[in-house]
Amino acid sequence: MYQKLTPKILDELKQICGARYVIFDDHDKIEPYSHDEVADKHYAHMPEVVVKPRTAQEIAAIMKLANRENIPVTPRGAGSGLSGGAVPLHGGILLSTERMNEILEVDKENLVVVVEPGVITNEVNNRLKDLGLWFAGYPMSVESCFVGGNVAEDAGGGKAVKYGVTGRYILGLEVVTPEGEIIMLGGKMVKNVVGYDLVKLMVGSEGTLGIFTKIIIKLLPLPTQKVDLLVFFPDVDTAIKMVPVIMTSGRIIPTAVEFVDRLSFQTAYKYLNEHLPHEEAGAMLLIEIDGNSLEQLEKEYETIGQLCIDNGAIDVFVADNYTTQERVWSIRRNIAEAFKVYSPVQSLEDIVVPLASIPQLLPEIEKIATKYDVLIPCYGHAGDGNLHATAVKKPEMSMEDWEVALPKILTELYDWTVKFGGTISGEHGIGHKRKAYLYQALEPATIELMKRIKKAFDPNNILNPGKIFDLD
Repeated sequence: MYQKLTPKILDELKQICGARYVIFDDHDKIEPYSHDEVADKHYAHMPEVVVKPRTAQEIAAIMKLANRENIPVTPRGAGSGLSGGAVPLHGGILLSTERMNEILEVDKENLVVVVEPGVITNEVNNRLKDLGLWFAGYPMSVESCFVGGNVAEDAGGGKAVKYGVTGRYILGLEVVTPEGEIIMLGGKMVKNVVGYDLVKLMVGSEGTLGIFTKIIIKLLPLPTQKVDLLVFFPDVDTAIKMVPVIMTSGRIIPTAVEFVDRLSFQTAYKYLNEHLPHEEAGAMLLIEIDGNSLEQLEKEYETIGQLCIDNGAIDVFVADNYTTQERVWSIRRNIAEAFKVYSPVQSLEDIVVPLASIPQLLPEIEKIATKYDVLIPCYGHAGDGNLHATAVKKPEMSMEDWEVALPKILTELYDWTVKFGGTISGEHGIGHKRKAYLYQALEPATIELMKRIKKAFDPNNILNPGKIFDLD
């Protein structure tokens, strides 16, 4: 059992961070730290205290204090996650990295940037663009999320088809261990095979193995041109089969290939008061290509457009300027908001399957939606098989019926996903929202091995307990 905070412990926290950066006994100021972006308040939990350290040394002191007194510590970035990963399930100390928000170094010679975990992702690329460089592995929520959270979740986004996800770009990490030691993993080197690859282990560990205090990110040259294609198809199968054709027959790797089913784009149209033709199409793809030669991009989008038409597309729209690009991307970006207007009660998932399995999976999802009388729109990153299949409660459905149905919906959704070679999360993580379903995705022996790793790093189970799995 964890211990409760005492006045003595609070005084020690104030000595470590400064009294103004320790929030206690103030519900209104603490409440925002009790949840992330998961809509269901069932997953929220209040911490006893919020602390805002500024340095790795302060975090190390907090962790040593927490181990000595058996107080749980939950690290938190921007709170923009979708798995309940930054929610303090056991109360205790909520450790916010919001004050650790400096870009420490831009090393153009080594093509890296060194940042603290509380830097907003978009600020990194804003700082780099005049140098012709960028961090290519960022997710789509660039204006709100922190880099530290991206690394903790190994976050992905629409550009993963060509550029991969966050973890591909993390070369080094300064980490405070659960027991309060400060260690440096990796560095500015591209190659490093000395010992176990603990950088890769830390990336995606959801704040359960350590707290990042410094992050070294690999950079790429920034493309100077991009073009988007909005392509309508008669059905899902025709749309999805098009994706590998672009890469094989066209020999083009798009920057992004976003898939949107009919229910999703029709709902977004209504929300945006948008009027585009082919509203009765079965699906659409939003395809982005980038590069440094507009002439080359013209050849590529002409090739992609013709391949789409030859393979059953209804129509192809080219967006080659900022205004038209924002118009077509606004459809994709506003799907989630559009469904919140229809019904704020929903469960946003991010299942992932091999690309060719999407046409097999979607009919099963439709059957689940019909069986439980809910909506399950599907949209997401077609190029990497990552779909946001979102169970949405109809307004006329009672909350009691919804709460009974949702666990059954998720169980069946995950069963079919795994059956078709996929898994239950591609970019949002497990946190505590999905941990009850972990055994559907992983073998018991694999989970037990992960638990042993957790115990080796965190013998007192102090850091972010109750996430991914529960320790016995």
